[in-house]
Amino acid sequence: MIERSYPLQLIRTHGLWDGRTVTIRPIRADDAERMREFLTETSGDSRYKRFQKWVEAPRNNLLRYLTNVDYDRHMAFVCSVAHDGDEELVGEARYAAPPTGNRCELGIIIKDSWRKSGIAGLLMEALIRAARERGFEEMEGVVLTTNRAMLRFAQALGFVVEPMDDDRGSLRIVMNLAPGPALRDRLDSKAPATLAADSATK
Repeated sequence: MIERSYPLQLIRTHGLWDGRTVTIRPIRADDAERMREFLTETSGDSRYKRFQKWVEAPRNNLLRYLTNVDYDRHMAFVCSVAHDGDEELVGEARYAAPPTGNRCELGIIIKDSWRKSGIAGLLMEALIRAARERGFEEMEGVVLTTNRAMLRFAQALGFVVEPMDDDRGSLRIVMNLAPGPALRDRLDSKAPATLAADSATK
């Protein structure tokens, strides 16, 4: 178990365009069973796009990795909603980085029934802000070429799409994290249909 202080200051509550309220917060170790339920209830296609391999029932070692983060080199945010006196996870975004260096790799997955709700933009806004605050200069990800919704979404956020010489089935998305226009300003300037293309990548 990694010893660290939970970053309470990063918790945000948001009202969605459809009237629902969600909480965007850093993941906790006690989210393991919530994460298991979330991944189990997400379609196999979405899990494949996120992990780029077929993931059936999530194993305990995967859940430990997903929920035991250090909030620095490995950061994850979840989108939760109140449900039966507890929380239900409906989206997750994270970055992970090697022990040294200024680049981090992102991943995001949204529960199928919550696509086109706007939560992917909220998760990415929190993730990019956290990466900048921790000194990362570049965020990147690998997206399947068939995942057109994710590619459109990434471009709307300001990512550049690049080919991968060794993998024609995937594309790399890259964002320079140098200070610039606020992500919220870019989100607000895009058509809702573009930003609602909630999907998954690794």
